[in-house]
Amino acid sequence: MRRAFSLRARVAAATALGAIIIVSLIGWYVAAAISRNNVLQLDRRLELASDVVVPRAQTFEMFLGFLGESEAFGITIRQNGTVRASTQPELPALGPGSTTVDVDGVPFRVYTADVPTRAGATVSIAVPLSEAQDITDDQQWQVLRAGVLAVGASTVLGWLLGGRAVRPLMRLTRDVAREPPVPPRRSTGVREADELAAAVADMLQRVEDARARTESALETARDFAAVSAHELRTPLTAMRTDIEVLRTLDLSDEQRQEILADLQRTQGRVETTLGALEKLASGELTTAAERVPMDAVDVADLVARDAARSVPGVAVRVEATEPVPLHGHPAGLRLALDNAVRNAARHGRASTVVIGVERTSTGARIVVDDDGTGIPEAERERVFGRFERGAGAAPGGSGLGLALVAQQAHLHGGTARMEESPLGGARVVLEVGEDPGPIRRSADR
Repeated sequence: MRRAFSLRARVAAATALGAIIIVSLIGWYVAAAISRNNVLQLDRRLELASDVVVPRAQTFEMFLGFLGESEAFGITIRQNGTVRASTQPELPALGPGSTTVDVDGVPFRVYTADVPTRAGATVSIAVPLSEAQDITDDQQWQVLRAGVLAVGASTVLGWLLGGRAVRPLMRLTRDVAREPPVPPRRSTGVREADELAAAVADMLQRVEDARARTESALETARDFAAVSAHELRTPLTAMRTDIEVLRTLDLSDEQRQEILADLQRTQGRVETTLGALEKLASGELTTAAERVPMDAVDVADLVARDAARSVPGVAVRVEATEPVPLHGHPAGLRLALDNAVRNAARHGRASTVVIGVERTSTGARIVVDDDGTGIPEAERERVFGRFERGAGAAPGGSGLGLALVAQQAHLHGGTARMEESPLGGARVVLEVGEDPGPIRRSADR
């Protein structure tokens, strides 16, 4: 596995690389400037020497030939291109000014000047270029050493300052690595660290929310399993008894038909209970992200339209004066109203059901009134529990219809309660939360 470098090491390496680039550019410029400056200094020396030699050119002609070969300097005097006097080695003929030439393989810096008192006479004075080059090499080595020290110092400073810069990140790492993770501090004085801390805190919150939802779902599953086992045990035991009777006893056709009818009723009860449990489980696992804009009046209209098929003989109508926008689960709200209508028709024996929808300061108020037998005041809170049935309920129900109503009211940020209806029967009241989002009237059609 490739080893990952720490952020502190990366900062130090980046600082070193930046220092190398800057020092290299500056060093190249300084080295070139040093070389050029030393050559100019050498030219000035030659010019000063020329100021001494040129006025005395005739004098120097008399003894230059006696100097012999010299490695320290060179002087050559010419008259109209003819050498009148020279040290050894002889300098080449050049125009006025400074230039660098090779003489017998040795580089010389040469300065040539005209003799103003003698027409066509020139004096060339030279010194080995090594005089300037030696000084240049020494100075350039000093610049190189200074550059290396600067890069080293920059790297060390990058390491030290990088440690201070990444300290908030190291603290954040320690906090997150704890068990359980500690929410990071939001203010560290470093903008990037604060932004990362905020992102990590949000992530930890999302993880915690997901864990809580998972635990809630598991708890719900365990609760459903326990309650379902309890509620289904009785009808399943009755079905097993009926099957044993059919298998072991010699029954008449009338007795056999009676037991088969009982089996069919019990099977229907089990199927209804399982369907209601499935709907309850779906509601428990619903998340806020699944909510959509809707109109509560549209949902009530759909329920009234379906009631003509599901509860024939019961007149269901909707009373509303304006659209009531909500943000929620259209299918869930429709399920709650369906169950309230079915409960009124089946257990309340109602012939008329009115669904009223109105806007409130906190959202919407939905009431389902019926003209049935009603529910005693002592039972009005209890019947919203799971597998709870009123004293006057029709046989065969699962006891989950009003539990679904209460669940959906809770999922929509509200409550459900039972009251006495002005029509003479029961009134189911759903108070649900509001949302200012746009209405999607065709959401559930």
